[in-house]
Amino acid sequence: MLKDKYIDYLRFEKRYSAHTILAYHTDLDDFTKFLSLQYSVTDPLQADHNLIRSWLINLIDRKISPRSVNRKLSTLKSFYRYCQKQDMIQNSPMLKVVAPKTSKHLPVFLTRDNLDDLLGKVEFTPDYEGYRDKMILTLFYATGIRRTELIQILTTDLDLDKGTLKVLGKRNKERIVPFGENVINMLKEYLDKREEFLTGNMHSIQNNNHSLFVTSKGLPVYPRLVHTIVHKYLSLIASNSKLSPHVLRHTFATHMLDYGADLNAIKEILGHSSLAATQVYTHNTIEKLKTIYKQAHPRA
Repeated sequence: MLKDKYIDYLRFEKRYSAHTILAYHTDLDDFTKFLSLQYSVTDPLQADHNLIRSWLINLIDRKISPRSVNRKLSTLKSFYRYCQKQDMIQNSPMLKVVAPKTSKHLPVFLTRDNLDDLLGKVEFTPDYEGYRDKMILTLFYATGIRRTELIQILTTDLDLDKGTLKVLGKRNKERIVPFGENVINMLKEYLDKREEFLTGNMHSIQNNNHSLFVTSKGLPVYPRLVHTIVHKYLSLIASNSKLSPHVLRHTFATHMLDYGADLNAIKEILGHSSLAATQVYTHNTIEKLKTIYKQAHPRA
């Protein structure tokens, strides 16, 4: 089946993450169901730009956000490019489809005061879970890694002598991320607590042994748990509507830029494939400069 071959192409040749592959799979399912129900078309290769535009209008009528609509259209662009490479079609029907405009949202980030409160004033329980939760928050802010990257970290990925972390990023690209002496000391303390927890509960939990962060059952932490942990603690010190792990990634990048870090260096640490993705953080810095200018300049 064409769709299955395309998904295999994404998985094995493009080496996309499971999360991205699921999104592409869902988008294609939605498109093919629309074609079948509305036009009795069962083969997406028979769809022209008019049918795709009709689907686009249907998505908008369903109140799907422009950003999500654009992602779905990107899925179709990728799919039809694949079909062209396989000589299944001569031209992509997406050439005549115009994506809706989206408003640019600046990344949400926390202030330095927020972070000082989070890591200096918020109380964490003295048991393993308390140490784990604080370590997760600290590592997010100290390295700017993604949630999926944090979940995959093994104890063997840490080099405490060099102060570095090996991270498996998007498309299975490895990178080395540095961290400072304070984080090294916290990790040493955390690893002792982790070992004590796993050893003391060997009879009642399934010991994973290798995952850096584990649940109360000794299994690797999972996306929902990590999101819950981050949201729980960030809600104590900030009132932003979006209090997800990605906010700490944005905060890391923004603070690095504010304190003079080179944009290319931030790009490498974050694991961005292009500088354009990193440049969004310069907007926050510019907005901050505008505010300072208006407050300080006598003729502003």
